[in-house]
Amino acid sequence: MAGGLILTRIEKARRGGRRRPPPPPVQAGIVVVRPPLSRPPHHSIPSTPGHSIAASRQAEACMHPSSSFSLQSLDGFCVSCMILQCSNHACETSERVLLVVVVVVVVAMPTPSRLKNPLYFDFRAARRVPETHAWPGLHDHPVVNGGSEAAGPDAVPVVDVGAPDAAARVACAAEQWGAFLLVGHGVPAPLLARVEERIARMFALPASEKMRAVRGPGESCGYGSPPISSFFSKCMWSEGYTFSPSSLRSELRRLWPKAGDDYLLFCDVMEEFHKEMRRLADELLELFLRALGLTGEQVAGVEAERKIGDTMTATMHLNWYPRCPDPRRALGLIAHTDSGFFTFVLQSLVPGLQLFRRSPDRWVAVPAVPGAFVVNVGDLFHILTNGRFHSVYHRAVVNRDRDRISLGYFLGPPPDVKVAPLPEAVPAGRSPAYRAVTWPEYMAVRKKAFTTGGSALKMVSTAAAEHDDVADVVDVHA
Repeated sequence: MAGGLILTRIEKARRGGRRRPPPPPVQAGIVVVRPPLSRPPHHSIPSTPGHSIAASRQAEACMHPSSSFSLQSLDGFCVSCMILQCSNHACETSERVLLVVVVVVVVAMPTPSRLKNPLYFDFRAARRVPETHAWPGLHDHPVVNGGSEAAGPDAVPVVDVGAPDAAARVACAAEQWGAFLLVGHGVPAPLLARVEERIARMFALPASEKMRAVRGPGESCGYGSPPISSFFSKCMWSEGYTFSPSSLRSELRRLWPKAGDDYLLFCDVMEEFHKEMRRLADELLELFLRALGLTGEQVAGVEAERKIGDTMTATMHLNWYPRCPDPRRALGLIAHTDSGFFTFVLQSLVPGLQLFRRSPDRWVAVPAVPGAFVVNVGDLFHILTNGRFHSVYHRAVVNRDRDRISLGYFLGPPPDVKVAPLPEAVPAGRSPAYRAVTWPEYMAVRKKAFTTGGSALKMVSTAAAEHDDVADVVDVHA
């Protein structure tokens, strides 16, 4: 991880209203340190993970903190700052001089680019939100905090995979929210940290290198705006990269044609992450089926007949939401539902994901919980469960001061498999609420819904659903 520090003299101490004689000049400059860290010079503060400041013994002898603050970036680096004041009158390098110590502790993020390409928008160079990225109606509904203790019914549900009541909690969350926070999943925290670091390094590549992998018309993988952006005239305040884990190494050669160290590290980390997530997806699928009320024998029977778990496909979408000069006008990701079965969302510790809830209409801000995944129910799982577990509208907002990174791990059926309500999910004496569709067929319906302002789920509902109670559930997608 890149690291470094900057020391800048900002003020001379005063005594008795008189300016003291000027001290010897303090050397100002930048020292960039790459592991293994070299021994810091006197008055330098080595950077350590977690935005901490560890002064050398010599520095500790003559400096003490007087105040601290934080900045988002300096020349594209995420940084933390602390003002130190020299307290040693005999110090050879300063005389009660305030020093601003800027400790670079996070991997470099993209800096302003000189690339002249009509397909590339330089977020780092933007000083305002242009009309192309300004969205109307962003504040039509209030936003409530879903992570506070006082949130009450708007507290985002939390499910512990290993808890005895996990299936019951999944059922409650999927029926009432269509989303929940998943903890106790067993994916190692160090792996999640490496995943986030690799994503940050990827988006920190020069624009000209990222554009080598730009997603072309009709392509589902590659670099660019979120795939959903093609349905809208406004642009989103984000960059993304989509790939299938099954073709990870060939796809990423577009970005790293020489297949160097960064390519190898990225692929190794993402393949390890995919292996963990595929295991977790199977566990969660079983939890979902048990949440429908199926016994262990019935779950095994469904899997034997439908082979849902055996045939589920995975897609990964990486997102970078740059800090924005006017976040009230911009949007990182437009409100939408996911189209597949369900999605795991890994997000950095910068909130931005919001879930939509009715009665009254409001957005619920999902807390950034360390180590937790957000799980979103998708439209095809809505169909599979006959509307009992409903998909959730969600969006991503941006931040004035901080960048945000997220990863979506999407699960769905193979393209040639018809998805229809499970018989076990259809109440006795009623007809299925939805007709059988393949994923590509549903995406075609979804495209029509985006262009007409309709609901894709209503378009694939059966005539019987108009008079069933499940219609009330479908209405959340109106």
